[in-house]
Amino acid sequence: MPAPPPETRTDTAARIIRASPQAIYRAFVDAHSLMTWLPPEGMTGRALIFEPHAGGRYRIELSYNQTPDAGVAKTSDRTDISTGRFLELVPDARIVQSVEFESGDPAFAGVMVMTWALEAAPEGTRVTVTAANVPHGIAKADHDAGLQSSLENLARFFE
Repeated sequence: MPAPPPETRTDTAARIIRASPQAIYRAFVDAHSLMTWLPPEGMTGRALIFEPHAGGRYRIELSYNQTPDAGVAKTSDRTDISTGRFLELVPDARIVQSVEFESGDPAFAGVMVMTWALEAAPEGTRVTVTAANVPHGIAKADHDAGLQSSLENLARFFE
């Protein structure tokens, strides 16, 4: 009898950002802006392919500023490269994208689906990111910290 597939996991994080949903949406669909705020603390990013429309592709590279602990980076000693498609773009409301890591390690295999929901709030916009089908090689604590770091960067982007 074959082994059952590993259970999937969903991680989520949210934060109020002092900006309109329209401004946040624009910061997401502009490659330069996205690479300014998306990389978690200790990383930098660059968009290698970026086609922000439904069905459009993307390929981004996130690089650690210092060599991380062994086994943390997914593509090389210092980089995580992910590819995917924009599955849904609802202006000023939601971005849904598929994410696949370029890695020879099966622990990082599979298609994760990330949804960024933007909801107007009295103080600005509540941004909620939900990552479904998180590869089991990504530790929950690390992923939670990375999602929170990206949201903190997004808040600073608008300060």
